[in-house]
Amino acid sequence: MAASKKSKVFSALYIILCFLFLYLPILVTMIFSFNSSKSLTKMQGFSMRWYGSLINNGSIMKAVYVSITIAVFATIISTVLGTLTAIGLSKTRRVLKEVIKNVNNIPIMNPDIVTAIGLMILFSSIGIERGYYTMLLSHVAFCTPYVITSVYPKVRNLDPSLANAAMDLGATPFQALTKVILPMLKDGIYAGVLLAFTMSFDDFVISYFVTGNGVSNISITVYNMTKRTNPTINALSTIVILVIALLLILINVMPDIVKKVMRKVFVVLFIGAIIMMVFTGVGGSRKTLRIYNAGEYIDPNLIEKFEREHDCKVIYETFDSNESMYTKIKSGAKYDILIPSDYMIERLVKEELVEPLDWDKIAGGDSLNPQIMDLAYDPGNMYSAPYFVGTVGILYDSTVVDGEDLAEGWEVLRNKKYKGNIYMYDSERDSFMIALKALGYSMNTTDMDEIDDAYDWLIEQRDSMDVVYAGDDVIDNMISGNKALAVVYSGDAAYIMSENPDMVYFEPQQGTNEWCDGMVITKNCEEEELAYEFISFMYEYDNAYDNSVYVGYTSPVKDVAGELAATEFEMINAYTPSFGEKENEVFRYQDTKIKQYFADLWTKVKAYDK
Repeated sequence: MAASKKSKVFSALYIILCFLFLYLPILVTMIFSFNSSKSLTKMQGFSMRWYGSLINNGSIMKAVYVSITIAVFATIISTVLGTLTAIGLSKTRRVLKEVIKNVNNIPIMNPDIVTAIGLMILFSSIGIERGYYTMLLSHVAFCTPYVITSVYPKVRNLDPSLANAAMDLGATPFQALTKVILPMLKDGIYAGVLLAFTMSFDDFVISYFVTGNGVSNISITVYNMTKRTNPTINALSTIVILVIALLLILINVMPDIVKKVMRKVFVVLFIGAIIMMVFTGVGGSRKTLRIYNAGEYIDPNLIEKFEREHDCKVIYETFDSNESMYTKIKSGAKYDILIPSDYMIERLVKEELVEPLDWDKIAGGDSLNPQIMDLAYDPGNMYSAPYFVGTVGILYDSTVVDGEDLAEGWEVLRNKKYKGNIYMYDSERDSFMIALKALGYSMNTTDMDEIDDAYDWLIEQRDSMDVVYAGDDVIDNMISGNKALAVVYSGDAAYIMSENPDMVYFEPQQGTNEWCDGMVITKNCEEEELAYEFISFMYEYDNAYDNSVYVGYTSPVKDVAGELAATEFEMINAYTPSFGEKENEVFRYQDTKIKQYFADLWTKVKAYDK
């Protein structure tokens, strides 16, 4: 008896722990959606501000509509296709049946990224413009196999003589299908419907690669928002969670009423999806400018302002890295303006993917800081117009870190005093830059021995210092003071310091990465005149000022940078780049051999078992 009671206690404890593991993160998300500050880790008062921000954010509302309509439309189409295919499979020969079943399993077992790249290349090769249509077709493609898998077991259990019996009694083949066969399959069909809707509504990877024309679903929008601390995500997540919970409660309490209501909702959304498909991308006679930029890297009000001033439509899409941007461009995606980083600009120039700039068409070019012009990646700025500049440095907690230790420069990141108290930036090039600079080498070195020395430096640091490799989550962690030292970009440092006055940013004396992102016009630009207007627009004083305040990085417009440095926004210019004055460098394009060598070593740094 005692053993039985102990077993029950352990079972109950196991169940409780499982539920905590599953639902505690959801509860935390809901609680922080009411936080009065931007912090994602510290509650600083109750507020509904993020719900107001959500409602007023047109891009999020549009993304919600796209997600729902795509999911509804894809569910209906894939359910019809999947059910008919499952029924047809039951009537085929055994060999053909096994072949089709195995082919059906390929999309289910295939990694999403492989499917996404394949679909992206397919649409590009046959000339279909990416947008709402391509996202819908892709969702139908990956949802249908799941429906077939759900329905086919029910088909196998059917008595094959039922349809024949119905037709012997006078039913037509269609009536036999709808009145006899489908009702017998309803449990499998409902399971397929729920699975298809969930898969479609939740999809990110495939949607990210096959979309275009400014169409984004919730997953893409939320992913872009995570590039900077944005509690609006918590508000959106809370609403989605509450809606799902409410539906589950109503389905169990009032199933018949819910079914009737949901049928009407599905009809409305189905009609809405058709309207969305027909009118998406239709902009009348207005010109359309297509811009491809990093996520959360522009003041959205400026896009609306440009559209008003120039009576045009701006299709603004975002990427998460220079490499993913490059992949999409090489796959045939068409944009008028790209905003990549220095080394990627050099690569685009080498591969003749961008047009030389006519600076006579760019108003405000003479207002740019001469220090950020004529850099090694683009001599004479023949192809790029500076967008933002900044550095990589060390952010430290002044209440914890001894100021004298900072004289060590990058070596402070190996000072045993701060073991377990350091965030390294989870970036191959920036991490190797730190090691190379600490050793006195160029961060653009191609000397294998120097690269190996840097690798050893990183391995020794990681094993002896218990460093944590972090991405954009370092922002909120440093605001909360979770570590004493962190490698960050200057703009992120500015935001962190504005939230936590104990934090200080500095640039080690051994030199660092001084980066410059720039605007380039593509070879296949369709609105060249409008593209030049946009570049000029971004150099207007008020626009450059607002953009720098919103994003947090140093403006290339000299007067704007100077004004911000002299105001309450001075932390935006936590460090104003001084290209060429110290040991600082800009990243240069790496050839395939060197890039692969760095990538292989970085994999070992992240996976090395001490």
